[in-house]
Amino acid sequence: MKKINLVIITGMSGAGKTVAIQSFEDMGYFTVDNMPANLIEKFVSLLTTSDAGDIDKVAMVVDIRSRRFFDDLNAIVSDLSDNPAVDFRLLFLDSSDEELVARYKETRRSHPLAEDGRVLDGITRERELLSPLKSFSQNLIDTSELTPRNLRSQITQQFATENTNAPFRIEVMSFGFKYGLPLDADLVFDVRFLPNPHYVSELRNKTGLDDAVYHYVMDAPESESFYTHLMQLLNPIIPGYEKEGKSVLVIAIGCTGGQHRSVAFAKRISEELKTGNWLVNTNHRDKDRRKETVNRS
Repeated sequence: MKKINLVIITGMSGAGKTVAIQSFEDMGYFTVDNMPANLIEKFVSLLTTSDAGDIDKVAMVVDIRSRRFFDDLNAIVSDLSDNPAVDFRLLFLDSSDEELVARYKETRRSHPLAEDGRVLDGITRERELLSPLKSFSQNLIDTSELTPRNLRSQITQQFATENTNAPFRIEVMSFGFKYGLPLDADLVFDVRFLPNPHYVSELRNKTGLDDAVYHYVMDAPESESFYTHLMQLLNPIIPGYEKEGKSVLVIAIGCTGGQHRSVAFAKRISEELKTGNWLVNTNHRDKDRRKETVNRS
């Protein structure tokens, strides 16, 4: 029987459970939101069987929304702590009454326990119901003064392990402006000012991954100057994106058709970033677009 790393996230409504579950998902956990308490043990039993695949890290939100079954949670938490097949931790998110009221007013949502519409009454009732769980929790985070980024950082510090998937990666992509900007790009750089291999007949049908095209582009003096300045820009700011809590940074390099110059530059930038121990994926969105268009015509 394999062992499951299980984190149950609970706490006050409005204290940041949505940000928390997203943080665990970014760390490679299998995540479940709003799990009814009475299904937890059945779910864990399923995961510990050989049919559950490679799922060994699970984070689930269990809160007052499933209040029909919430009374069972105290006993279930006690049982999970004694289960030899489960490495169990309870994360409790709290916040001050004043901050919770302010958050509810900002979102204009009603509190799940505010039957008469008064948010503060709902918060008071919820705090009473959650008191036993709060005292039992191994990890308590007060989010009153935390931004979402700060909360993500604290969760990563407390729960990241050697087996946790890297929470931050870089996607370097090439593209052609004639086919549109990538919608998910965080940083876009235009290399259409560089010498264009399209106008060299023996290079026209090749791509920036071919040595002849790559060196034609990168050996130009303006290419080397631009590359040097671009890396001087990227190297200091990439750690800032990771610190900000982004899980993926998309760097897009564009030329006219996405076949030659942008491909060569994306290749070189990717290789350089990998030497800095970043997790880097490379994608050439439009590299073969012209060839496919010609073949269809």
